[in-house]
Amino acid sequence: MINKKFLFIILLLNSSVIFAQAVKNNGEPVFKVGERLDYRLRYGFITAAEASIRVEETTAQFDNNPVFHLIAEGRTAGSFNIFYKVRNRYDSYVDKKSMTPYLYTENIREANYRRNDKARFYQDEKKVVSNNGTFKAKGQIFDVVSAYYFARNLNINTLKEGDTFSLDYFLHDGISKMDIQYVGKEVVKTSLGYVRCIKFSPSIQPGRIFRKNSKLYLWITDDANRIPVKAHVEILVGSVTLELINAEGLKYTMGTAKR
Repeated sequence: MINKKFLFIILLLNSSVIFAQAVKNNGEPVFKVGERLDYRLRYGFITAAEASIRVEETTAQFDNNPVFHLIAEGRTAGSFNIFYKVRNRYDSYVDKKSMTPYLYTENIREANYRRNDKARFYQDEKKVVSNNGTFKAKGQIFDVVSAYYFARNLNINTLKEGDTFSLDYFLHDGISKMDIQYVGKEVVKTSLGYVRCIKFSPSIQPGRIFRKNSKLYLWITDDANRIPVKAHVEILVGSVTLELINAEGLKYTMGTAKR
């Protein structure tokens, strides 16, 4: 269960600037077909899960428009498979020009639990129709996968430390809102070397997973790619860290740094 929730949060956090009025779309996508990002999720010092996010070519069209096929997958690893095996997949089909989604699907496999969800997005009508009902939005609406890729194409150079903004997103059974704070810039050590990053922190609700005063942080590359390289959060027992372990098919050179 931790893997599913954490994968969702990572995708969501990099979408955090979508509805900030100060940011503008850069136009041409900063990613390309063939890009793949692989992550390792550690619970303390133990590798608990793995995740991947990739862009695939497709011949599918929606409203006679070509689309990108975006895929995110999360799976438990090692001994965690014995206690709680997870194999989740999230697919999103987005317009190649506007980067807004047409179709989003979830294939959830967690221990003995199974769920398959589908949502169709109608941007002109500001609504989402899913197998859980019809939901109205105030403006553009995204699923967590398309939101991640859309946000990467925005210009966030106008943001200042301490700026806070909101994100509306659709997931499973409704439209929700999350507040995100821009923290600043840092150089982060990764398995791919030192990387110049931009740091964000969202608001999180204490409960079954998070502590009362837990802070969740995400670091994305401070370069043209805007990919997440690390995330960290304290939970009720210990902490969870997500780390980038492989990046291939990038459109631009990653912004590494010397230490």
